[in-house]
Amino acid sequence: MTANPARWRLDGQTCLITGASKGIGLACAREFAALGADVLMVARDEAHLEQARADVAEEFPQREILAFAADVAEREQRLEVFDWIADLDAPLSLLVNNVGANVRKRTLEYEEAEVRALLETNLIAAFEMCRLAHPSLREHANAAIVNVGSVSGLTHVRTGSPYGMSKAALTQLTRNLACEWAADGIRVNAVAPWYIRTQRTEGVLADPDYLDEVLARTPMQRIGEPEEVAAAVAFLCLPAAAYITGECIAVDGGFLRYGF
Repeated sequence: MTANPARWRLDGQTCLITGASKGIGLACAREFAALGADVLMVARDEAHLEQARADVAEEFPQREILAFAADVAEREQRLEVFDWIADLDAPLSLLVNNVGANVRKRTLEYEEAEVRALLETNLIAAFEMCRLAHPSLREHANAAIVNVGSVSGLTHVRTGSPYGMSKAALTQLTRNLACEWAADGIRVNAVAPWYIRTQRTEGVLADPDYLDEVLARTPMQRIGEPEEVAAAVAFLCLPAAAYITGECIAVDGGFLRYGF
């Protein structure tokens, strides 16, 4: 059989990435652009987002890299994102739901408002972004959604119960949509990172004792990099992954074999 390099490319595709101004989201923007896709970047901080967009555009001048500042945890701002996409007339075929937040506390210490805010950001935002993207995605024969979950949704991790339950629900949403939307030509998958070297994790990992505990439960004995998560996200969107849907791939250095 003759090899088909196009199976490992995303030329002609347009990808919408939330939480795209830093960490895993920014790494995804770079990865998708490197594979030939045009990229629509969304994040809350307009100045930070524009700098990130400019950096990616400079690195990949042959690609269209656009950005829109919005908090996708807010209904009206989600609608504004899709009004923007409609005005662009962009042929959206890929969606990466990466935005997320956490407040680390014991279960009895949370205020109800904190729990609701975490669910809105980590779960409801992705649910609604999928629904809003559906009309555009179903127009393409090879559309894909990837939800960025967490190992916290698959096993106990000391990150707080609201975060874990939001990520567990996101994994289940992935399975449900994969079954519902397969007939529409939309594949839906998820990735579940363990500790990744980002601004969100640098505080807890600065504690040497805690870092030692984390590494002791990670067979590969190191913290993951955003680019390693982005590679898994991109793979799930490639034509080469055309028969994969409803899956959740752990990007965890083997952590789930141990637990925490």
